[in-house]
Parts: sequence; C-alpha cells; structure tokens
Amino acid sequence: MLTCNLLIEKLVYGGEGLSRVDGEVVFTPFVLPGETVEVERTGARHHVQRARMVRLEQPSPNRVDARCPQFQSCGGCQYQHASYDAQLGYKREILAETLRRVGKIEFEPSRIETVAAEPYGYRNRVQFHIENGRIGFRAMHSKRLVAAPQCSVASPKLNEALATLNRLVRDRAWPEFVKSLEVFTDERHVQWNVMETERPVAKRFFDWVGHEVPGSVGGPLDYTVGGDKFRVSGGAFFQVNRFLLPQLAALVSGDASGETAWDLYAGVGLFSLPLARKFRQVLAVESGFSALADLAVNAERAGLSVMRVEQQVETFLMEATEAPDFVVADPPRAGLGAIAAARLAELHPKRLVIVACDPATLARDLAVLLPAYDLERLVLVDLFPQTFHIEAVASLVAR
Repeated sequence: MLTCNLLIEKLVYGGEGLSRVDGEVVFTPFVLPGETVEVERTGARHHVQRARMVRLEQPSPNRVDARCPQFQSCGGCQYQHASYDAQLGYKREILAETLRRVGKIEFEPSRIETVAAEPYGYRNRVQFHIENGRIGFRAMHSKRLVAAPQCSVASPKLNEALATLNRLVRDRAWPEFVKSLEVFTDERHVQWNVMETERPVAKRFFDWVGHEVPGSVGGPLDYTVGGDKFRVSGGAFFQVNRFLLPQLAALVSGDASGETAWDLYAGVGLFSLPLARKFRQVLAVESGFSALADLAVNAERAGLSVMRVEQQVETFLMEATEAPDFVVADPPRAGLGAIAAARLAELHPKRLVIVACDPATLARDLAVLLPAYDLERLVLVDLFPQTFHIEAVASLVAR
C-alpha cells in the first residue's frame, strides 16, 4: 500500500478535507483543517484526487469522538468527528468561500449569523432502505446498505419506529418487494410513505406497521409549529429539523409587513401563514397539487386568507406584471435559476428573502440579483447538524 502524508488546509462543501501535493488537489473524508494525516490514494473523480485516511498523525483540537457506531460507514453524516461549535464555523467559512468563488460576492464569515439548536436527535423525517431482511442507510458514494439499529440524528419517535422495523423486516410476513420507506413524525404521530417498491403495496401492510408502531396515521399528519397546525400529506415537502421550525419561520418573515407578499415554492404554507398575519394580501405559488391542498386547509384552520396559485414559479414570474412589497422564495436544491432570478430583479420587489439549501446555487442566484439589490443579512440556519448540508437565509433590500 503506497501512502503519503497530507496537511489538511480546509473543508469543502461535501464534507471532505482539501490538501495539495505535487500540484494536485486531494480530497479526504473524515478529516479536519490543520490535521496531518497519512492517506492512501483511492483514485480520481471529477478531476481531483481522492484519498482515504490510514492514520491520524496530528489531530485537530476540534476533533471529538463520533456518537454513532455507523459513522464513516453510513453516508448520512460527515461531521460527527468535529465539535459542534467547530462545525458551525466550518459551514460559515464554506458558505462565504462559495459566494466568493461562484458568485464573486464578498461576505465575510464573521458577518454570517448563526441559528442552531440541538445537534442530535433533530430529524423528523428519515428514509430507510431495506434489503434481505436488513434495514438501514446507503453507504457514502455507494448503494451498499449499512444496517442500522438506531440513528443518532433521528428523533426518538423515528428511532422507536426503526427498532420496530428492524424486527418486522425479519418477519416472514414482510413484503420483500418493499425496498424503501420514508417515516415522518411529530413525535406523537407517525406517517408511512413507501418510496420504492416493485409492486403495489396492500393496505394490510400499512395496517400491520401501524399496529406495531403506536401513533401511526393512515393519511396526512398534522404538525404543529408555534401556534399553527400544518396538515402534511404523504410526499409533501416539510422541513426536517424539529427544533428549528419556529425560528426558521420567524426569521424568514422577520419584521416585514405591508400590503402584498408572495410566498414562492410555498409548500404547505410554513411561511405563508406567518406572512398572512402581517400583510393584507398573501399569494402562495406552488406547483404541487397535494401541497397546495394542504396549504388551503392550513390557512382555513388558522382563520387566515392566502391566495393560491398552482403553477411553476418561473411561469408565474414571467406572467406577473406588478411586484409585491415582499417576496419569500424557498426553491429546491437547484435554486431559483437564471430566468427566475432575472425576472425577480426586473419586477424589483422592495424586499426579497431567499431560503437556500445549496450555497453554490444561492451564489449563482445572488450574482443575478445583486446588481438590483443589497445583501442586507445572511443567516446560517443549521437544519442539518453532523452533515455537510448548509441552509442559508439571505435577506435582500432593493437599491
């Protein structure tokens, strides 16, 4: 085995540590900035070298023992070997560096605010994979199943469900054609969604798992955030961090108020409802029929008026003729995209808040918007502790 020693310069988005040797960039997982490690080269991918740590020569003072025994095998977490304060610092640096590299936007890490909560047991939704009487998660960069008796970032109710599923998948009654299950919970109730199956799943399967896991529901789940109750149908998007949902909703709406507001990619209305208490007219744009139906129920139960548009956001923006006072956009990982971002800049609402789950697409969107806006505030909302994922809320004010 041919090995070499590397000094880790920094972490990059994706969770790996970057080093340079003989003019080449080398990425190594499960290391920390400032560490010296002995590594073995594992090949090249995307024009950079990959390596695997063989021995930790000089550890970082930020290194801690991982809580989960599946860490480094399961592909779900990348940062359990770093203290939580260090994780937040690394994420601020990565966010600022990505804005600079991708969007040519200067925003110092020290100016990035942080909203964080409990770093473990936070997830309210988890997808489990099932193979040959085993249940767990996919390995890093692989489809190999890593069996899991428990998950350290999942909520207690999800771990209760996982313990039961570990027993049920070994039962002869388990349908072997069910390959993937998503479980969603509010810690009282559990919703089951079959994500991958080779044939239709009979109702008796849901009756069975529902009987085995107390609190199981046969349809939408009502999830309470603050004083609002949100109906969430199977497959509808909902944020996964059970501790930070109220803070996220409050941060996005902030102190904004006025006549008109748009909630783009509105989902089931997590932001629409708070906005409807501050604006005379709120328009929610969502392309998913199920989520929009949930939003209608959620607004009615709250006694709030929210206009709804079932349409792709890009199409809606191209047809719009007048800007509102305030816009919230919570796009998927692909971001707003050049067309939607440019159209928003043309419409020029007074204030614009972007909720982004990928720093590179946020940087590209901001590069289009910033000629018409000032980036007033940038907040790292750590919805995904122990992982490389970065959620950011960018607040823009029209020039």
